[in-house]
Amino acid sequence: MTPARILLCLAALLPIPALAQDLASAEAIRAAIVGNTVRGSMVASGGFTEYYAPDGSIHGPDYSGQWSIDGNRMCFGYDGNPASCWAVRVTGRSVVWVGSGGDEGTGTILSGNPNNY
Repeated sequence: MTPARILLCLAALLPIPALAQDLASAEAIRAAIVGNTVRGSMVASGGFTEYYAPDGSIHGPDYSGQWSIDGNRMCFGYDGNPASCWAVRVTGRSVVWVGSGGDEGTGTILSGNPNNY
């Protein structure tokens, strides 16, 4: 086997980065997240538990904000600050927030508003 073929075979064994088709559409984001709670962690800010109400409001344990969907990205604004947006990967009850640097947060989708925020 030539060195080029060996390298090609080895490259096939490497993990493949998330492709665009792995990302959720606006409709899939709404179906999975809106009206539910996500408990997770963001690389930049740590742990969170938030309920995403159908009216576009976010309810946390001691704060609130607004969510929206821009194209196929979910956006979050808190305390009057400009919204930050992420692409979303949803697999069953798992969610991954994907930013320009790759995966920036993960969470578990909980049905409804179990914490009554």
